[in-house]
Amino acid sequence: MGEAKRQNYLHGAAILTAGVAIMKILGALYKIPLRNLLGDTGYGYFYAAYTIYNVMLTISTAGLPVALSRLISEANTLGKPRQARRTFLVALGALFTIGALFSLAMFLFPTEIAVLFVSKAAVSQCVFAISPSVLLICLTSAFRGYIQGNGNMAPTTVGQVLEVLVKVAVGLALAYCLIQRGASLPVAAAGAIFGVTAGSVAALCYMLFCYLRQYRRRDAENCRLSDDVPDTVGHTLRRFIHIGVVITLGASVMSVISLIDTKLIQLQLPRVAGISPALSDEIYGSYSAMTTLFNLPASFITPMTISLVPAISAATARRDKREVGALTESGLRISSVIAMPMGIGLSVLSHPIVNILYTDTHPIGPAILTILGAASIFVCLSLVTNAILQADGDEKLPIFSMLAGGCVKIAANLLLVRIPEINILGAAIGSVCCYMTICIMNCVFIYRRMAVKPRYLHTFLRPLFSALVMGASAWAVYGICARLFHVAEGASRLSMLAALCIAIAVAVVVYVVMAILTRSVTMEDIRLIPKAEKIARRLHIR
Repeated sequence: MGEAKRQNYLHGAAILTAGVAIMKILGALYKIPLRNLLGDTGYGYFYAAYTIYNVMLTISTAGLPVALSRLISEANTLGKPRQARRTFLVALGALFTIGALFSLAMFLFPTEIAVLFVSKAAVSQCVFAISPSVLLICLTSAFRGYIQGNGNMAPTTVGQVLEVLVKVAVGLALAYCLIQRGASLPVAAAGAIFGVTAGSVAALCYMLFCYLRQYRRRDAENCRLSDDVPDTVGHTLRRFIHIGVVITLGASVMSVISLIDTKLIQLQLPRVAGISPALSDEIYGSYSAMTTLFNLPASFITPMTISLVPAISAATARRDKREVGALTESGLRISSVIAMPMGIGLSVLSHPIVNILYTDTHPIGPAILTILGAASIFVCLSLVTNAILQADGDEKLPIFSMLAGGCVKIAANLLLVRIPEINILGAAIGSVCCYMTICIMNCVFIYRRMAVKPRYLHTFLRPLFSALVMGASAWAVYGICARLFHVAEGASRLSMLAALCIAIAVAVVVYVVMAILTRSVTMEDIRLIPKAEKIARRLHIR
């Protein structure tokens, strides 16, 4: 039974990860040309507005959908379809109310919000354009949480891909048309960010369609045949809010810290000797572009957290401590195998990556990405450890770890950004310190709370060693190819791209070989790939 549950969670994660891969490709087709259209300054407006939106979105949706997924999974595990349905309806009403309030605030007071949060009145048009998205995403997340609680990850994947498709098409088209017509950078950035609103409409329509087609009639029939007595609406709402608010507080800490981070950078950079307000905007825009790449590894880990929550919640409801421990170690191992090579790869290949993707970004960009690449590993592990604690009923503990990490981040910014030789790099260094703090504290919490202790040395050291060997090979191969193609002598971006592709190809081969030799990958991991068991046996993966 335990093995079957683990496989359900792994296959669910695999479905979501496949969707993330598609979305990242589509996202690259959105943000990379968008940055090149708007430049560092215009992209800085876009990113600042998106940071405000992300705070609103996190407060309204970060914890409540997770709570819904957890409660639905528990009700289904205990054979209570009526309780599952009541939980969903209560959650839908609560999410509608919260989303409507935040969207209305952004719609009515865009200038005040822009000045309050990022000290940039020019961002107000972007805030106005994205304001409906919070309500739309709240409603969408209710349907996603319900369907994921039923163990079905496919609709979430399809809906997210559709959302990105519409966002890319609408956002790029509007930004291009506005720039061609001579619109200002704030207006063009608002047109670009309106694509998020259009994508949110598409995602909501699709998730509603999936619910009506697959679940409404089935749930009504199950409720008719069941004799379980659901909790009262008030009790269900209190439990939903209690779990959701605690998780939201934890998730909101980092969003609020990111917002404070943005404001501190905007206030401190112009005061650094030799940095004018215009240069400050440019450097911050470059930092924003690097943050997009920095978030890439975490996007592939998020599906793991979505699948882990209902799986661990179900095992916790059955009081199956051994299964909870197995799921915990599985999630940590797989996330390490994915995150570590991606983070190290971003760091060692930062120079060609930045110069290929962004034609005219500030020269400090590669140095920022080198530091953020290391930080991205700790971000990924923080996401997974947060999900493990939340699913096992310890949703309050991540609040403390994220508060501690946030304080470290703010302190690093205040101390480092003001130093002329460091300036914006201080924000990147602060991110490393912040997420390392969160990760270490969460791992301590998990070890102390779990009946079956995870084997951290086995889980982390093997993929780390494999990733370091991979990173060294990628750095060496790129250096050799760069000399052969005369990249340092001002060769074309095509030559740089060729050298980068060769380095990445070699790195992938080296990492796969090292992962097999060090036993970083197990047969359970290989089963994520359909019909790959025969290959695993030939490679002696157990």
